[in-house]
Amino acid sequence: MEELFLKLGTALQYPFVRYAIIVGVLIALCSSLLGVTLVLKRFSFIGDGLSHVAFGAIAVSAFVGLTNNMLIVMPVTIISAILLLRTGKNAKIKGDAAVAMISVGALAVGYLLMNKSPNTTNVSGDVCTTLFGSTSILTLTINEVWFCAILSVLVVLAFLFFYHKIFSVTFDENFARATGTKAGVYNLIIAVIIAVIIVIAMNLVGSLLISALVIFPALSAMRVFKSFRSVTICSACISVVCALAGILASIPLETPVGATIVVVDLIAFGIFALIGAVKNN
Repeated sequence: MEELFLKLGTALQYPFVRYAIIVGVLIALCSSLLGVTLVLKRFSFIGDGLSHVAFGAIAVSAFVGLTNNMLIVMPVTIISAILLLRTGKNAKIKGDAAVAMISVGALAVGYLLMNKSPNTTNVSGDVCTTLFGSTSILTLTINEVWFCAILSVLVVLAFLFFYHKIFSVTFDENFARATGTKAGVYNLIIAVIIAVIIVIAMNLVGSLLISALVIFPALSAMRVFKSFRSVTICSACISVVCALAGILASIPLETPVGATIVVVDLIAFGIFALIGAVKNN
């Protein structure tokens, strides 16, 4: 045990480890904010679908040789989020089916392009890193940290500013429309925020594990608390603590950062489920 703490203390002296902790906490906070909304709107899998869209967009960027893949990834993910949230309930292809179709399609196209890309020298390594976030969080530059910090601040401010409208659209969209709330506009805002969260979260846990980062804290909080505000606050706290614990544990244990965070989230869900069961009895 002492050896693990010494190893962790040594690792914390390196700037890239501190960068990973800062970005991890910020992403965890942002991811948890709209997790409650997605669960209540029955769009829990939208994170999974959008993460695969982002993976496909990254593959396109690699195929055409773009050095800054955000030029493609961010707008494509935002457009996909808007289409899923705005048309999912009314389209001929319902929301869950649309997410599944986009998810599998984007994943297949992305992997195909990475295999055929002249700019990809290590297909297996690049795919593994993109899907599971195994090393990217520990190779962040200071510019990437600032980029993540700015986006995270914008996401938190947008959520706080539109909190009451998001609340009304989440619980009863038809009633919100009847009272004059422009539900379509706020669904658009939710879609944009979700897309931004997905894109910045890929550096932390990879595209396959993003849904866990978004959904697990909300589900854990719902085991104990009932009000929207209490669940949201608790979800944010759980997400930040689990992300910090996962990053710190992954360093001395030498385990993949993203997978470690998800396992910690899973343990937290089990604890809160037990607390909820005891509380309700």
